[in-house]
Amino acid sequence: MWDDVEMFHIDTFLPLIFSHLCGKMDKIRYRLVYNRQNTLNRQGTALVQVEAYLNQRKIYLKTNVYLKPECWSREGAQVINHPQSNELNAMLYEYILYLQGIELGYWKRGIPATLSLLKDAVKKKSTVNVSFFTFAKSAIDNSDKKQSTKDNLHSTLAVLNDFRSGLDFKDLTYTSLRDFEQYLREKGNAVNTIAKHMRQLRTLVNEAINQGYMHADAYPFRKYKIKQEKGRHEFLTPDELKKLETVEVEEESMRHVLDAFLFCCYTGLRYSDFCQLTPENFIRVNGKRWLYFKSVKTGVEIRLPLHLLFESRALGILDRYPDIGSFAALPCNSEVNKQLRKLAGLCGIKKRITYHVSRHTCATLLVHQGVAITTVQKLLGHTSVKTTQIYSEVLSSTIVRDLKNVQRKKVKMFPDKGLRTSDFIDNR
Repeated sequence: MWDDVEMFHIDTFLPLIFSHLCGKMDKIRYRLVYNRQNTLNRQGTALVQVEAYLNQRKIYLKTNVYLKPECWSREGAQVINHPQSNELNAMLYEYILYLQGIELGYWKRGIPATLSLLKDAVKKKSTVNVSFFTFAKSAIDNSDKKQSTKDNLHSTLAVLNDFRSGLDFKDLTYTSLRDFEQYLREKGNAVNTIAKHMRQLRTLVNEAINQGYMHADAYPFRKYKIKQEKGRHEFLTPDELKKLETVEVEEESMRHVLDAFLFCCYTGLRYSDFCQLTPENFIRVNGKRWLYFKSVKTGVEIRLPLHLLFESRALGILDRYPDIGSFAALPCNSEVNKQLRKLAGLCGIKKRITYHVSRHTCATLLVHQGVAITTVQKLLGHTSVKTTQIYSEVLSSTIVRDLKNVQRKKVKMFPDKGLRTSDFIDNR
């Protein structure tokens, strides 16, 4: 049977396909070689390998087929004189077809196949003939990213699948990005929500390029610019915070949510960080109570001197809950936000309050009190001061206070002139 098969020419059909896909190109040539090292093992056998040749370079890929010298025909490049000759020849034939399939998969996506790409694909025992969705799901699941980040990436992938199922790598173009943006806009997504999905998609595209599934020249985000608006972070003013502090709440579960929210207004903790608090997070330094914890989101270690923050108000709340574990045991975030909206209604607060507003409130009030932005950065656990600057909003009362301070300083410097605050404001 195999005497009629030309093993050196089993890839003759591929150049025609490649020419149709990409025109003139360099194609990898394959041939079977036996006992390349000219050495037999203890069993008197040697390995059959596939030689892959491209641009005067060669690599050798093992087939895991070991034969005695008399069982190999160098002229026909096939197994002979073996009780399983047909099966072994079929296996070797299919292995070369597998390698050609890898090569073809790269060309179909516009990526010139190289020996390095071929070797890596074989080493990973993976096929490159996969869709973008198959690749992306695997890349997300096998990454070492935090679970919350993985969830966000999967969410974007689900939206992308709703937009266009079966999306392939070659379909990721500048035009398809614009179409996806328009699709998200028509679905009622805000500008910043669209930007978030685009950033997530960009992360996955970058990973596809890094792993060799896309060619760098085909990078669709090179010309596409992600549009984003400066978001307004909601926060509570001192007056609104006072209303929440003094509101009468009879329902125990709602009281618990309110106290937890106020505690985070005075400490800046995220919901995820608050829920993981234990007694071990509270220590004494020189007799004063500090809060030590590692952020769930960023992994940054944060140390808060509770006795110095907002006149120790967080400590006052904490003392009402001797069991830290039960205090930190909040319902799910969505349920907590429902309770907060009810509390806002009781206090006549028109703002849309979520649990994260407590963190914005803490940052804003610290800036209002004159705390340096770099200090606020450390208290919130931000790795970049730019992030802190986004959180810090300037209250109108802060502007008046600062101008009054300037007025007092100027009066001391020029007592005879009696300068007023208005003298330092350009009324043009």
